[in-house]
Amino acid sequence: MLPRFILASQSPARRRLLQQAGIEPECMPSQFDEDSIQSPNPSHLVESLAIGKATVIAQKLAKSSPQSAVVLGCDSVLAINGEIHGKPDSPSHAIERWQYMRGRVGELYTGHALIQLLPTGSSRQLVRCAMTQVHFAQPTDRQIRAYVASGEPLHCAGCFALEGKGSLFIERLQGCHTNVIGLSMPLLRQMLGEMDCDVTAFWR
Repeated sequence: MLPRFILASQSPARRRLLQQAGIEPECMPSQFDEDSIQSPNPSHLVESLAIGKATVIAQKLAKSSPQSAVVLGCDSVLAINGEIHGKPDSPSHAIERWQYMRGRVGELYTGHALIQLLPTGSSRQLVRCAMTQVHFAQPTDRQIRAYVASGEPLHCAGCFALEGKGSLFIERLQGCHTNVIGLSMPLLRQMLGEMDCDVTAFWR
């Protein structure tokens, strides 16, 4: 029987990343109140949000019978010149954001929180942050409007999806590319290893 791997998120992109790596997660959106966490430090912000999401699900599971499970919580933001950007509020906001981002370099931060639940009823947790530099291209105003009209950037931290149409407007990345999609797979492997979990044990 495979150990339980639970993703405290409803993110299709994160789920796909795990599935492509052979892990079929149980998706349990935490409904964590993200507005309850405020910080001007992007790494601290995403780490706090990630552990908040993972903790909600871990506590729900702990109320049932003791079991072995790993709960993963993640959250991402984009920072440009020290200013933090999450999901855009509206299409007009997304257009303004892209007009600002084009030709610039941003830093995409993703917080990763793992909580391991043990059959004894105890648990342990790890929290890490990965950062990838994103070099934006210079799309025209018409291209920006067309991209926003597609709806894709309205649901993404940083106002773009690397695995979608947004890839056309990214010149290059410095760092982990899956981190930009929402989950650093190398970091996940490392964190599982620190918990004495072999990532291949979760392969379906």
